[in-house]
Amino acid sequence: MTSSTPTPETEGMPTVSGGDVFSRTTQDLPPLKTGASTTVDAEPKNAFDRFFEITRRGSTIGREIRGGIVTFVTMAYIVILNPLILGGTKDVADHALNAAQIGAATGLTAGVMTILFGVIARLPFALAAGLGINSFLAVSVVGQVTWQEAMGLVVINGVLIVLFGATGIRTAIFKAVPQALKAAITVGIGLFIAFIGFVDSGFVNRTPAGPPVQLGVGGSITSVPTLIFLLGVVVIAILVARKVPGGILIGIVATTIVALIAQAVLQLGPSFKDPNGWHMTIPQLPSSWVTVPDFGLVGQFDMFGAFGRIGALSATMLVFTLVFSNFFDAMGTMTGLAKNAGLAYKDGTFPRLRSAFIVEGFGAVAGGATSTSSNTVYVDSASGIGEGARTGLASLVVGVLFLLSMFLTPLTLVVPIEVGSAALVVVGAMMMAQIREISFKKFAVALPAFLTIVTMPLTYSIANGIGVGFISWALVNALSGRARKVHWLMWVVAAGFALYFVRGPVEQLLGH
Repeated sequence: MTSSTPTPETEGMPTVSGGDVFSRTTQDLPPLKTGASTTVDAEPKNAFDRFFEITRRGSTIGREIRGGIVTFVTMAYIVILNPLILGGTKDVADHALNAAQIGAATGLTAGVMTILFGVIARLPFALAAGLGINSFLAVSVVGQVTWQEAMGLVVINGVLIVLFGATGIRTAIFKAVPQALKAAITVGIGLFIAFIGFVDSGFVNRTPAGPPVQLGVGGSITSVPTLIFLLGVVVIAILVARKVPGGILIGIVATTIVALIAQAVLQLGPSFKDPNGWHMTIPQLPSSWVTVPDFGLVGQFDMFGAFGRIGALSATMLVFTLVFSNFFDAMGTMTGLAKNAGLAYKDGTFPRLRSAFIVEGFGAVAGGATSTSSNTVYVDSASGIGEGARTGLASLVVGVLFLLSMFLTPLTLVVPIEVGSAALVVVGAMMMAQIREISFKKFAVALPAFLTIVTMPLTYSIANGIGVGFISWALVNALSGRARKVHWLMWVVAAGFALYFVRGPVEQLLGH
């Protein structure tokens, strides 16, 4: 080990003299806290090991492969869900995107961007079309512009995020965030992904009237798919508690087999027809295993058409919304994942921070260019991290599986969302451990942290949780005599979030 420690934002980046982006070796890094059983100071076994820092991070090739498979299985639903969201809405010109083309482009973009992230950032994070942004496009944007123009706005959003990452603005904002808020973001994401699992499995549902949510249907668990979800939670939890290698993956496979048997016997339908049916995909062995992808949507975007159609101010507000959601959602997700993987430094930063931000920005550009919506880091990556993934090798595995999914779309339908949801709940419980880093004895810390944590699941948005945390931290500390604890960048971002939260009335005013 050397006596000098590289800063997270410069580690792995080119030097002024034009040094290679991958020139820094693992010996330059401080020990990393991981939950793995191997040592973190062992010599790399070969160049491949050294490049991905597999031994360095206390992992093994087998663990990385398993983690990559688990991450893919947990988030493979996006190949099916993205076409449903984007393909089900007509734009202002009465044109709808082709669902089969969206599915092919979704797998292509997720695969390429996740592989690039694994090679350049070398972190175990996977990228795919962001659910928040694709829903925003389908619900709020294409009623005003065409799909091509909407995707052009996504490309502009991505270019801006790349510039923020390359110039260090994104890194500076990240470092200005207090450590307590970073821990709160991790905990909030844990609750958020657990809540996603509860909702997707049918364990939690909306109520026709009264409380916003309820247990199952009418306060009872009434469906076999939800029972299978609960079985999955128990099986995976037992395997993880017993520290069985590959416990999450084994639990997913075992519960999927149960789901296949249950479907073969009961012949359940989808939940939109039967409340007791499957919530997204029906688990059954496909009659055909291979499909031919159609890439007709690649390149179908109009970068500046929206400005001519709805005016510069309205188009700018749409871009502002996309940037804020994309920028802080991804930043919060990466914060939580890095801490969950034991890869974060004491200040909450992590290796190749700037590289990760830049590649993630290019994911937004690629998503717009392929009409799949902005591609961003997925919180579902936590499932693979829970399985032991610590390096970019796991991302390579996920990326390759996404590319294969373009040809094997029927195979992605075998694992029901109820089974993937079980893994999310277990991993959400793991991420809750970060709450010990928050000093709840200090109310100026406790309230912003609490609001950050609860806002994410309650509003179904990581960005909203971060925004509420930023604003409350700045106001509470400044007005209670602790103004020096508020970095000036916190004020800038808090003001931006305040505008973001009232963007609806602002857009209405601009419309008049």
